[in-house]
Amino acid sequence: MKSRPQYAVLFTSEHGGNRIPRKYAARFVDHQELLQTHRGWDPGTLQTATYFHQQVPSQLFASQVSRLVIDLNRSETHPSLFSKLVPPPSESHRSELLQTYYRPWRREVLESLSSEVRSKRFVWHVSFHSFTPVLDGVVRTAEIGLLYDPGRRPEREFCHHWRIKLRERFPEFRVRMNYPYRGIADGHTTALRKQFTARQYAGIELEVNQQLFQQPAKQVKQLISGLYESWNLALQQATGAM
Repeated sequence: MKSRPQYAVLFTSEHGGNRIPRKYAARFVDHQELLQTHRGWDPGTLQTATYFHQQVPSQLFASQVSRLVIDLNRSETHPSLFSKLVPPPSESHRSELLQTYYRPWRREVLESLSSEVRSKRFVWHVSFHSFTPVLDGVVRTAEIGLLYDPGRRPEREFCHHWRIKLRERFPEFRVRMNYPYRGIADGHTTALRKQFTARQYAGIELEVNQQLFQQPAKQVKQLISGLYESWNLALQQATGAM
């Protein structure tokens, strides 16, 4: 009988869909095209997160409400919590959105993570994101980005191993560290690092160029399986399972 592993796996997809709750539909009547862009969601992330979750014992928390409604990957005080690209919610709706979508989701993730930590299990967290190939006229020069806190050794070393495995699996890909964003910028993993030490928690953001999800279905499946295989090999190495 196998012993229970001394670590837990957590997956989140903060921008997994572009659904607009009916109550707030009026704010988006003139913004249907915007909802289909990277401003409205992170294409490919829910599919990828779900695949990872199906392969390994884990917890998955995924939201399909558009980030244009409220951004689950921003702190409550961040100016981009509510997008400036659509009419701002009223003060009552702002409070309602926090109470209905944001706080319960964040709290559920935190409680799951806290439970594992109380059980003396280290938590490996992957937050799934995808990025637009061109932003404000600037071409992004990577296929894969791994975001982490360089000051936390488990995250730094894990991303080093994952990058090696990614390059072995996808030699044609440019895999960059803390790109196209900084791993310590405002975000869900950053918030969780404030709650848990580097001896309890490692939070990694996987960023995938959205062009890769625009390929034929067969190639997308190969992409996702390759992402998982490389991550799993890195996890085995990090946890001494190899």
